[in-house]
Amino acid sequence: MGKKKGKGAKASVKSPKSKCCVSRQRCQRCPIRMLKEGTLPEGYTVRKRKLVKAKKAKQDKKQPLAA
Repeated sequence: MGKKKGKGAKASVKSPKSKCCVSRQRCQRCPIRMLKEGTLPEGYTVRKRKLVKAKKAKQDKKQPLAA
């Protein structure tokens, strides 16, 4: 009744830490390392070694008038 661990099993995705521990060797959950590798979850980014939600681009900009 347990899950099989082997070559065929998918590795569970770990969520990033909320703050980087600033170690010389980056840990597996380091947000800076995940950002560099592209494994950081969508909608998040790193600012000043902290994990933050990314702001959506504003789409309320003025549209040029159609002639």
